[in-house]
Amino acid sequence: MADNAAIVAGVEVSTDHWICGRRVSASERFADISPVDGSHLCSVAAGNKAVVDEAVDAARKAFPAWAALGPEGRLPVLKRFAEGIKARAKDLAAVETMDNGSLLAGNLHRVVPRAAQNIEFFADWAMTLKDHVIESPDVINHVRYDPAGIAALITPWNAPLMLTTWKVGPALAAGNTIVVKPPEWAPLTCSLMADIAHAAGLPAGVLNVVQGIGETAGDALVNHGDIDRISFTGSTGTARLIGQAAARSITPMSAELGGKSPFIVCADADLDAAAQTVAAQYMNAGQVCLAGTRVLVEASIEEVFLAKVRDAAAHMVVGDPRDGATRVGPLITQEHFERVAGFVDRAKADGAEALWGGSPANFGALYFQPTLFRHVDPAWEIAQQEVFGPVLTWQTFSSDDEAIALANGTQYGLAGVLFSRDEARAMRIASRVVAGTLWVNCFFIRDLAAPFGGSRNSGIGREGGSWSFDFYADIKNISVRRGSFGQTGG
Repeated sequence: MADNAAIVAGVEVSTDHWICGRRVSASERFADISPVDGSHLCSVAAGNKAVVDEAVDAARKAFPAWAALGPEGRLPVLKRFAEGIKARAKDLAAVETMDNGSLLAGNLHRVVPRAAQNIEFFADWAMTLKDHVIESPDVINHVRYDPAGIAALITPWNAPLMLTTWKVGPALAAGNTIVVKPPEWAPLTCSLMADIAHAAGLPAGVLNVVQGIGETAGDALVNHGDIDRISFTGSTGTARLIGQAAARSITPMSAELGGKSPFIVCADADLDAAAQTVAAQYMNAGQVCLAGTRVLVEASIEEVFLAKVRDAAAHMVVGDPRDGATRVGPLITQEHFERVAGFVDRAKADGAEALWGGSPANFGALYFQPTLFRHVDPAWEIAQQEVFGPVLTWQTFSSDDEAIALANGTQYGLAGVLFSRDEARAMRIASRVVAGTLWVNCFFIRDLAAPFGGSRNSGIGREGGSWSFDFYADIKNISVRRGSFGQTGG
């Protein structure tokens, strides 16, 4: 086994940084604890300003050659990168489960395939942009998507592999070099990702991974003077700090942040499908920013629909995420568990009624019961703030206008879910809900060509398809007057 490596779920994982095509150790390290069983997985290298400087310098030196390859030159390397992720699907899934407590089956069949798709899709999409021309009567506009430079990518712990590759794919395909700062609570699949990229032939310095604590490594990265793009997924509070750093250097920033999304159920909906989808909001122990945690139900169907949701939620088994029967695994850390429990306790004190759940699960230290609160005032904390745990609220509405007002009644605008069989009604409501993504009669279906992002305090910018390249590229227009070039030849 290599120095400073750990065996996690039978897989060897380096615990050092990855900089300029090699592993870089550190005397300062931090503990990585599994939420599944509380076991100490390993001690991980903790980055600081010096390490960040080294990574950024490596990325800057690698940038000219990587950028010069063009989309067609980068394509085969990125394709091999995607294939490498697929080839190590079992390893990546097993490590991610132990590192952040997400379901093993979901990681194997959904998360890892999507991670590979993130790399492959954007490599292909870059090819569609290289000959972009806009015809005008007097000029021909040649639109170029030039590489921006060095991208700092800061990713969250709830889906580290999928959300890291969601940034890595377009950043690399656009011709940038990158420095990834993985989440300190679940850094290990990002370390494996670096090995896979290296094996695929990604040149040294193109992809660098600096592990560490946000207040140290993350702060040094976003405040570095040689960063050209900052992409962050995480909390609104942290985004404010990053935004201040980006503003000082006029560095473009993209942020996908928290949510308190509405789940609107109309009386004309397919109630069985809607109930199953409500229960699905407990997935990943509710640690999903997109989850429709505020269930808004048309008053005329309240009791009938509540019975269906109760039946569906009864199948959300809490347990070990490696067990195929489990539907709800652990919360990520003791700190986060106490945060979720605090929200629940305060909701009860405010007068909310827990229809089910409302307390820790009788399974392990970090496991919490799926919970639903009724009799919730829209102004209460439990209806306004992101809990990021398996906790939903239940409210009713009597008109479309009331449903829309409730849906829009928070500081967030990330996503929403709407169930109705009436197409005109559904589109009318959906068009008025403030959200970057609104799913109608479905949930969590993503087309990588479609725009994705948040409104209000849920984010800045959009990603997906060309929107990703609008951010990760410097877009240039070369406007040439028609007929202005004389004939040349010899």
